[in-house]
Amino acid sequence: MPTVSPTAITPPDGHVVTAREALEPLYERLELRTDSTLLSAAMEAGWPAEEATNAVAALRLQDALNILGRAF
Repeated sequence: MPTVSPTAITPPDGHVVTAREALEPLYERLELRTDSTLLSAAMEAGWPAEEATNAVAALRLQDALNILGRAF
């Protein structure tokens, strides 16, 4: 039976970049895609762009407040 050699796992303090630095570009691309999709859907449904933008901002704020509320 073949054996598998263990793979070394770099501890958090040995990484060149932080997890946040590694994930931030992806998070920002997903955020832009999500905003674009939400705004397009709202405007197709007849919402003015400003109202749709405000609604998305309100949803983001509520989500952030919910996350912060769970953290404490």
